[in-house]
Amino acid sequence: MTDSGEDDRERAPSVEAAAFDGGDIYAPDGSVRSDFLMHVGAAIADRDMLFLRRHVANLHESEMGDLLEAIQPEQRRALVSLLGDEFDLAALTEVDEAIRLDIVEHLPNEQIAAAIGGMESDDAVYILEDLDQEDQDEILSKLPFTERIRLRRSLDYPESTAGRRMRSEFVAVPPFWTIGQTIDYMREDEDLPDSFTEIFVIDPTFRLVGVVDLDRVLRSKRDIKVETVMRQTSHPIPALMDQEEAAQLFEQYDLLSAAVVDENGRLVGVLTIDDVVDVIQEEAEEDLMRLGGVGDEELSDTVLETSRSRVPWLLVNLFTAAIAASVISIFEATIEEIVALAILMPIVAGMGGNAGSQTMTVTVRALATRNLDIHNAWRVVRREAGVGLLNGVLCGTLIGCVAGLWFHDANIGGIIATAMLINMMAAALAGIMIPLVLDRVGADPAVSSTVFVTAVTDTTGFFSFLGLATWWFAIH
Repeated sequence: MTDSGEDDRERAPSVEAAAFDGGDIYAPDGSVRSDFLMHVGAAIADRDMLFLRRHVANLHESEMGDLLEAIQPEQRRALVSLLGDEFDLAALTEVDEAIRLDIVEHLPNEQIAAAIGGMESDDAVYILEDLDQEDQDEILSKLPFTERIRLRRSLDYPESTAGRRMRSEFVAVPPFWTIGQTIDYMREDEDLPDSFTEIFVIDPTFRLVGVVDLDRVLRSKRDIKVETVMRQTSHPIPALMDQEEAAQLFEQYDLLSAAVVDENGRLVGVLTIDDVVDVIQEEAEEDLMRLGGVGDEELSDTVLETSRSRVPWLLVNLFTAAIAASVISIFEATIEEIVALAILMPIVAGMGGNAGSQTMTVTVRALATRNLDIHNAWRVVRREAGVGLLNGVLCGTLIGCVAGLWFHDANIGGIIATAMLINMMAAALAGIMIPLVLDRVGADPAVSSTVFVTAVTDTTGFFSFLGLATWWFAIH
């Protein structure tokens, strides 16, 4: 990165930037204020360091992340370059992966190493994990030995595990220490984390034996031993546990932090609630995207990258749509004879598809949160079948009356009402059974369910409606 020069750093504020009144950078709707973006853009273009230092450099990392996502790519790189060492690299943990990589690729490894050295280990790992192995090794080689070992250990754990998410900085003491020794240690040791709420108790082999809450330490007398006030930590998290399962433990037991242990029960890190909140948000977004047949897609992706992530499931949908179309072709003669069928049959398939999507969404989410399992599955299946029957009767009766009056033919009304009932029942059962079966065989129901549920509702809807019409008018 080239230095912008002393003149650029001390340049007087531009007219546009000088007009900015400061204050909250967010508009009432939660987006970054347009006037702030305008002033930041003007300051970047004019290399106005006074404005950038006063109004941008001191933003919270989440605010800086929102700003980086709101401005243009060229402005992002220029902003980071102008701020230099004043840019907080932790802000990159708040942006899309594509934006993070774009910025990091334009930074020298020396600057990244210097910034990471002052970051919490979980944030440092979040940035390092997206880099090439060669860049990782070069950056790590510039860090102190202890810090390098900590980060390398976290990076060695698989992606999306508790070990990758954990914070390597924690406070641990032996059980035979007194409360006074523990307090003195926390006051004198300069390598302790900036903030913590628990002190872990370990044996000589670093195996976790208990935990002491910080408030309990402050309320105990100095001569009391730690082992007398510690409590058993009943929910240590294995380092190889999936991050979503770890988040569920936090939710179930209302945890603020939890010890992370290796396969031998040795303490290797701590997982905190702020990281778990990020995990919950990421997993919820991932499930939502997959339900829509979208892969690992971000708003900052290019047209080609976005298209590549969506095409595979569109092709699968095209295949299932062809199956539904082949069902319609079987009843071509009936449709030619009774034109009303062509007008009404999309209603049956569409209503079935909506009903199936409702059940499928609830089921996939219940599977993801472990609220649906083998013990209550059949009860939920019976409930959804009942819901499908009731909704089929209600919707079928309504559309049957409308169709009968519309085409002045009670036969048409009765046929579509019956077909609606059949398809709503099929949709309800498909919406719950397909995700359950996919989950049972090890497939991700969030990814695969939509296309199969749609195929069932379309095929069943067309076949039941056209089949009933063909049979009814054949016998009459």
